[in-house]
Amino acid sequence: MLNFTWWVNRKDAEGMNIFQGGFLGLDNIGVFDRSAPLPTGGHLEQSDGTSWMAMYTLNLLAIAFELAKEDPAYEDVASKFWEHFLYIATAINHIGDDGFGMWHESDGFYYDVLHAGDGQRFPIKVRSMVGLIPLFAVETLDQDLLDRMPSFKRRMEWFVENRADLTANLACMRTRGQGERRLLSIVDAEKLRSILTYMLDEGEFLSPFGIRALSKHHERTPYVVHVGGVEHRVDYEPGESRTGMFGGNSNWRGPIWFPMNFLLVEALQRFHYYLGDDFKVECPTGSGRYLTLWEVAAELSRRMNSIFTRDDEGRRPVYGDVEKFQYDENWNDLILFHEYFHGDTGVGIGASHQTGWTALVAKLMQQSGGKKSQLADAVAAVVAD
Repeated sequence: MLNFTWWVNRKDAEGMNIFQGGFLGLDNIGVFDRSAPLPTGGHLEQSDGTSWMAMYTLNLLAIAFELAKEDPAYEDVASKFWEHFLYIATAINHIGDDGFGMWHESDGFYYDVLHAGDGQRFPIKVRSMVGLIPLFAVETLDQDLLDRMPSFKRRMEWFVENRADLTANLACMRTRGQGERRLLSIVDAEKLRSILTYMLDEGEFLSPFGIRALSKHHERTPYVVHVGGVEHRVDYEPGESRTGMFGGNSNWRGPIWFPMNFLLVEALQRFHYYLGDDFKVECPTGSGRYLTLWEVAAELSRRMNSIFTRDDEGRRPVYGDVEKFQYDENWNDLILFHEYFHGDTGVGIGASHQTGWTALVAKLMQQSGGKKSQLADAVAAVVAD
């Protein structure tokens, strides 16, 4: 709670529930170095920073619910984070007097917004993970849970009845399924469908091995902006970055990162829990094949798993052209946990000991069952050792 309060007090420049976290570990995902002063002056309203904070509120809300089972005082803490979520979700979806906000209605996607030093505002229209992170902020509340939290339930219903400015356009106010299951989400069904059209397009985010950090669209059409006679641009780079700028380890313009993909899988599963089997999207986009969100999550998991499993030729994509790891019997079953993966080939890149996040593949494989679960058990044993 102290950390959350620090963010609210220090990283919301205008007190509008829009956050500017700067670097955020996504290195070169933007057109400007977000860890340095902007060349335009002013500040950057960050779609990812704001979405992280919305997700943070829901994480803390879930913790408060768990604690409230033993101590009802935590219902008030849950109410606090419920209200924070409403304010942040409303802010990120707000369309300003100039006709745009982080949500770009005509594109159907989220972008960062630059507040230049001269007071002008304009969206940074780069199709990147920045526009997918709003999907992470999703949670469901079942009726039986709400019935056990009468204080929180009263507060929530008061907002529904009296603060339509915060609740009227949010997904959290619809009911579905048994009782009155609630969905708390930045995006409603229409926005979700629009974002997934991009995310599940194999010419954009959808790689044979997961979701790219940057759309392949920018391979054909780089994003370019000129400031003070200097060109700033974003190109699709599926492997190692071609520049040492933006922190020196800058690889967010095309590679596949497991922690972000894992959170997307979990978000899709949560959306499915609320929207059910009737809500289907085309996957891949343009294929004519329609899947439920649970099935989409399974398809993403399958693609991520395939980085490590043998293909028809007995090769694991993770090892690329390294013949010793591909075929030597002393090495070919020793799986390395690379930091990130090539957006087109699945080859492992960066540090090879990232058990802190790439080992999440074990959980994905166990969910898929079959032979992959045996590999998952082996992976889990390596992590435990």
